[in-house]
Amino acid sequence: MPGDAATTANNIMASEMLFRLGIVSGLLMYVVFVFGVSVLYKLLEPVNKDHAALMVILALVGVPIAMLNQINQSAALLLLSGADYLKVFGADQIHAQVMFFLDLHKHGGLVGAIFWGLWLFPLGFLVFKSGFFPKLLGVLLMIGCLGWLIVPLQRFLFPSYETMAYSRFAAHIAELSWTFWLLIMGVNVEQWKKRAVESP
Repeated sequence: MPGDAATTANNIMASEMLFRLGIVSGLLMYVVFVFGVSVLYKLLEPVNKDHAALMVILALVGVPIAMLNQINQSAALLLLSGADYLKVFGADQIHAQVMFFLDLHKHGGLVGAIFWGLWLFPLGFLVFKSGFFPKLLGVLLMIGCLGWLIVPLQRFLFPSYETMAYSRFAAHIAELSWTFWLLIMGVNVEQWKKRAVESP
């Protein structure tokens, strides 16, 4: 509940298991992402090995940032745990600290978003040059890179200005288009094999 620390703390405790599941599902998502990126490397390596390696590096740098950022949510739970060492704080102080760590989690997400954006550019370039995916997908992914990068810059430099934050929707459109294409249409296997034979 934005601006209401007590209600936020009460909501967390009322749905503690849901909150914990959110933390765990986030951690699992990042683990799965590591394997997903490794599959994309094998898929796109025939296009350009160096660009595929850059894609992997940029993607994987964001993973430890995002996983460590989950600690901020865990800190909120620790503050609400009722442990004896927390009795030196009043309820209002604990609730304020809970809000602080939740806000810190948002800011940590913005740092991770830098790399969630950067990795889309080499991915988009590889998709564009591949010949076994539509070029439009590659263009969308490269635009999505810029969409993600605008968000942290805007939030850190101009926190009261929200309009530019909608730029992340460009990234969502790109990523969803890419995901649905992989799930529904897949890879042009003949073109992929041809590219794999041609690659050094």
